[in-house]
Amino acid sequence: MRVVFLGSPPFATPILRRLLESPHEVLGLVTPPDRPRGRGRGVSRSELAALADDAGLPVLQPASTRDPEFVAALASLGADALMVASYGEILRSEILELCPHGALNVHGSLLPRWRGASPIQRAVAAGDLHTGVSIQRMVLALDAGDVLLSRSTPIGPGETSADLFDRLADLGAEAAVEALDLIEGGAARYEPQDTSLVTLAPKLTKDDGRIDFDRDPEAVARHVRAMTTWPGARTRLPDGRDLVVLEAEPTESSAGTPAAAGTLVDGPGLVVQARGGAVRLRRLKPAGKGAMDDDAFLNGARLEPGERLG
Repeated sequence: MRVVFLGSPPFATPILRRLLESPHEVLGLVTPPDRPRGRGRGVSRSELAALADDAGLPVLQPASTRDPEFVAALASLGADALMVASYGEILRSEILELCPHGALNVHGSLLPRWRGASPIQRAVAAGDLHTGVSIQRMVLALDAGDVLLSRSTPIGPGETSADLFDRLADLGAEAAVEALDLIEGGAARYEPQDTSLVTLAPKLTKDDGRIDFDRDPEAVARHVRAMTTWPGARTRLPDGRDLVVLEAEPTESSAGTPAAAGTLVDGPGLVVQARGGAVRLRRLKPAGKGAMDDDAFLNGARLEPGERLG
């Protein structure tokens, strides 16, 4: 199969690498324009574009896929199919119908569960026991295309979104090659999604990282794992400064009468009242400082039981 790959790092990087190792022929990469990076804000090549450069692939970086010159350049490559992973722009029918076998998307969930931009974080936050990747035929509706194949994996009890992200990228890489094998062998069978099972995973913003302590302790702990590393689980100290929470777990509290949600209660460690229980914020990153455990944080934070976070 002759394919053009469309994607953005980091999720797309292992998928392109695996496609390059496969018997299928990658004709080129389409990826967004290089952006300023790092403290110096200099424009540098993304890891995905650098991988394509090393492989000698043409790299197309349109500001918009609506650009007629881009569409003509893409058509000139003569691909049998497009393979898309985390591209970040909605593709129009002109692009989706460009190749004989259409466009396939590597999506980080078991569709129809978690259609949208943040399926990995939503699965962790919801307490799903399993997730996976789906290879779907792309249509104009969001993640609504028929599914060619899915691959499932369990979500570990302490797994963060960052951990799961890496695993699903690798799983998606293998699934992408398998999907192309099926198409090339004439064995591809597409299954419509059950619309009664659809759940949505809207794009996350920084505000989505805010911790709501008026939830049960397990939900708070899941939220912290789900928001790692983006957008980051955070709360506000009594003096107004932000506090990023890197690790949290349900715990016992020595408080006699349950306090209001977000209230600091007796430890050990940094223990906060939640709904129906308490949660220990075990690892933290105060504003302007590095990561530290809660005991080290409390040594300099001068917080007292009865004060509130959030």
